[in-house]
Amino acid sequence: MRPALPVILTGLCITQITAWGILYYAFPVLSARIAEDTGWSVASTTVGYSAGLVVSALLGIPAGKLLDRRGPRLVMTVGSGVGALAVGLIAWAPTYGVFLAGWLLAGVGMTGTLYPPAFAAVTRWYGPRRVFALTVITLIGGLASTIFAPVTEALAEAFTWRQVYLILGVTFGLITVPIHAVVLRRPWPRHDQRAAAESAENDAATAEDQYARRVMRSSPYMLMTAGLTLGSFAMFAAMINLVPMLTARGVDSALAAWVLGLGGLGQVLGRLFYWAMERGMSVRARTMVIYSLVAVTTAALALDWTNAVWLIAISMGAGIGRGISTLLKATAVTDRWGTRAYGRLSGMFNAPVMFAIAIAPAVGAWLAELMGSWEAMYLVLAATGAVGVVALFFSVPHAGTDRS
Repeated sequence: MRPALPVILTGLCITQITAWGILYYAFPVLSARIAEDTGWSVASTTVGYSAGLVVSALLGIPAGKLLDRRGPRLVMTVGSGVGALAVGLIAWAPTYGVFLAGWLLAGVGMTGTLYPPAFAAVTRWYGPRRVFALTVITLIGGLASTIFAPVTEALAEAFTWRQVYLILGVTFGLITVPIHAVVLRRPWPRHDQRAAAESAENDAATAEDQYARRVMRSSPYMLMTAGLTLGSFAMFAAMINLVPMLTARGVDSALAAWVLGLGGLGQVLGRLFYWAMERGMSVRARTMVIYSLVAVTTAALALDWTNAVWLIAISMGAGIGRGISTLLKATAVTDRWGTRAYGRLSGMFNAPVMFAIAIAPAVGAWLAELMGSWEAMYLVLAATGAVGVVALFFSVPHAGTDRS
């Protein structure tokens, strides 16, 4: 008996909260404790964390091909098991080399459990209703930090960081492995109707490869990739460096934390509006509005102001941009070229986007140190985001472009 679509969507919502909460948001809470206990610097431990994100970005391309051919069950179930083992390895790590290896393995787990494979699953299964499913997943997934940051902190008050990661690793495996193995058993549609007509005359895999290569060589695809990469770099460098920038200005650390946290609330609120935007605005219009918002709010952070209301307003505006940008990236391929070869096309552009997100925190901090000013760094980020907006403006194919 194949699982119903609402069951699949519910299962993916649960596993997205768990995966993001444990593989992504637990580390910032534990990083200081890890450094204090091991003697490794915070920068060194963050390199391991970023390395995992880089691995996830690089593996997105082959994972996308596998998703197109086999569906999400294999990728997400194996990713869940690897992720659980990786968290256990991080918890045990007697040396920094083992710790780094644990994060590299965690990157494999991220590839199979975070948004990209879940987006591929609901995009193919939900068809015309995919925006609804994508919105639900990202709304629920957006609660990961709200749930797991305080849970991780509470556990860290009672246990060592190693014990906390061991508990989280076991929890991760117990929740995600069985859900992905059981819930994702629905038959996997090969491609849409127009692609089916073509595959009647040609080998399906060859046709898919040729189609994907043709799209990836097109100017709109390359501009889309460049724009999303630049925009993602700007927004995540701005977000991760927000608290140290504010405290350097003399803002109270508690207020700085609230500013960052309320940006997360803006992220969830923004996703509530995407469905209406998708219905009432063109692809180009909504893309320009959101990525322009990212550039403008990043530029606003370059102003040396410390007023709480102002800072919260900017942070929530930036959060709205980040929240909706997640959905814009999830629908970027289907909005322009339809569902055919979705896994490959999304995996290819996700690789540089995820790489930019992975290196953004370190590069942002390095730029601030190099330029001697957080404000100058935020202006550079805003300019980077603005270049991304220009690229995205030209990334929408002309009417009549092949969407088969």
